[in-house]
Amino acid sequence: MVCRKVIVDEVSGWLRVFADGSVDRTWTGPPQVQFMTEPVAPHDEFIDGVATRDVYVNENLRLRIYLPETNPEDSSKLPIILHLHGGGFCISQADWYMYYQMYTKLARSAKAICISVYLSLAPEHRLPAPIIDGFSALLWLRSVAQGESYEQWLVSHADFNRVFLIGDSSGGNLVHEIAARAGKVDLSPLRLAGGIPIHPGFVRAVRSRSELEQPESPLLTLDMVDKFLSLALPVGSTKDHPITCPMGPEASPLDTLKLPPFLLCIAEMDMIIDTEMEYYDAMKKAKKDVELLISPGMSHSFYLNKIAVDMDPQTAAQTEALISGIKDFVNKH
Repeated sequence: MVCRKVIVDEVSGWLRVFADGSVDRTWTGPPQVQFMTEPVAPHDEFIDGVATRDVYVNENLRLRIYLPETNPEDSSKLPIILHLHGGGFCISQADWYMYYQMYTKLARSAKAICISVYLSLAPEHRLPAPIIDGFSALLWLRSVAQGESYEQWLVSHADFNRVFLIGDSSGGNLVHEIAARAGKVDLSPLRLAGGIPIHPGFVRAVRSRSELEQPESPLLTLDMVDKFLSLALPVGSTKDHPITCPMGPEASPLDTLKLPPFLLCIAEMDMIIDTEMEYYDAMKKAKKDVELLISPGMSHSFYLNKIAVDMDPQTAAQTEALISGIKDFVNKH
């Protein structure tokens, strides 16, 4: 007799949760896009101007480092961009091709060392697990800056006085929270120079107008928002939780937080643009240093969709504009 596992929850194409608590993240969506979820092996040699390696900080924390190729005669140090990947806190990995193709571009264009954190995933590891991962990565960078830990690429090339947080989608939520936590500790000799939330997953319990009216996109649907957050938020929480609604009444008042300058990146056709703008307005009201970069005509996480970037000239142009805007922000700070 064959015992079939019982599915108790499912996010189409991405994830299945079974009654025994196990989770299957095998891609079951359109096969032509599966390559974007495939892992890319690290390579110490430079390919198209970027080398990568995976570093195990401890048994619970792994990082992927992207090092851009530099002129041996150039002794200037490179800023660090610490990346927190998206996926609704439930899916994706730092070595997925969709991130590899974006963050090799960013490392090369911005002449920056990008470090992507392999985040713990829900429902096995609910929030605040990925926040702990991201903050631990920041503290590890501080320990390298202090000489207590060692990583050759960073010791040789990194400017620890210019460290930036960047995050896609739910990773944008982590940028805010980790920056807020960093404001309560002494990171010296490291300096957190800025935060870059890209299309952050800021929502609230009551649906916004854009959630009801904007078209869904391949990388964000209402079903994904609802189910991923039900699996990721602490049990009993609503979308008004401070992680998903940092501008809401359950969160610490923004004017009490010590935050670095922020570049908030928004897509005009994002289904959650209204709540992202509520966050921007609340940050401005709290007199925080926040710039806005809007990608016209684009939907959520458009720049990660390699097929669209390759096939659609507008998507390609807006991806380049986004990278250029991030580069300019990093260069300013």
